Amino acid sequence: MSLMRVSSPHTRSGLGTSQVMLQVVAATVPGILALVLYFGIGVLINLALCIATALVSEAAVMKLRRRPVLFYLKDASALLTAVLLGVSLPPYCAWWLPVVGSVVAIVLAKQLYGGMGHNVFNPAMVGYVVLLISFPVDMTRWVGPTDVLHGVADIDEAFSMVFGHMSVDGFTRATPLEIVRNHESTLLAQLYEAEPVFATGGLAGSGWEMVNFGFLLGGLFLLYRRLITWHAPVAMLVTLTILSLVFYDSGSSLSKGSPILHLFSGATMLGAFFIVTDPVSGATSNKGRFIFGAGVGLLTFVIRAWGNYPDAVAFAVLLMNFAAPFIDNYTLPRTYGHKAPRRATDLEER
Repeated sequence: MSLMRVSSPHTRSGLGTSQVMLQVVAATVPGILALVLYFGIGVLINLALCIATALVSEAAVMKLRRRPVLFYLKDASALLTAVLLGVSLPPYCAWWLPVVGSVVAIVLAKQLYGGMGHNVFNPAMVGYVVLLISFPVDMTRWVGPTDVLHGVADIDEAFSMVFGHMSVDGFTRATPLEIVRNHESTLLAQLYEAEPVFATGGLAGSGWEMVNFGFLLGGLFLLYRRLITWHAPVAMLVTLTILSLVFYDSGSSLSKGSPILHLFSGATMLGAFFIVTDPVSGATSNKGRFIFGAGVGLLTFVIRAWGNYPDAVAFAVLLMNFAAPFIDNYTLPRTYGHKAPRRATDLEER
């Protein structure tokens, strides 16, 4: 007799699914405000396009499956996926990038697996990675922070760039992770002095420090509300810190960047508190979550340091999504009445 597996998500909170999802969305607000402050209203355009497309896609699939549309839209899972994808995209990117990414996230990564609780991979990260691999040039056109550019686009310019009437190239700048990864024969101290994004932003880059601090605040709110556990975020951040310390070597020309750079630049805090804590595509036990988070931290640093993509959180998460069932198999907690934990495969036939 096979063991029946109850689908995720599991939560210890007495809140309903929609309440949990909405609180997680609310926790992203500090990070979103910092993104808008430093990178302009293109962030809000991305969010609007992602949310609209995700909700329409979810409704269309529910209609095709002959399920009650409003019932499934009200759980707010599509809204959360859209927000996480929207904040990951470059501001002022072409309008079709948020649209395509949201369709991929909802239809391919979520609904084709059976909907919420059944998806193997994090939908927002699937949408992001599909876009990054398919359209690498468009997905790497990040605008520089406002204090470096001395003002980003106004509303008219923003819509012109998003809908193809104006080039975004004049506003784009390399991200801090890209700058450090691609530097050659230059001490990090010299690099920080030469690059405006570091001259105005310390060791992690102007704007990026505050964005990550905003998502850190949101993550602490989630921990306070007990909507997530500390295991995966702490494991990811500690692993990333240790590896960056080992390969920092006091900032030589071979250095892979300081721990502060890796912690407070790119999508680190977004990934630690909003992505690796996904209860559906991650590990389920506390021990498993710790291993899952450590794996994400390890892969993030390895890809950042020696891979082709400066910010590797999405790839690291998807690779660990592959490993989540294996981790669960060996990290089942001890059940009541048993002296030791058992593997999931031990329970398949009884």
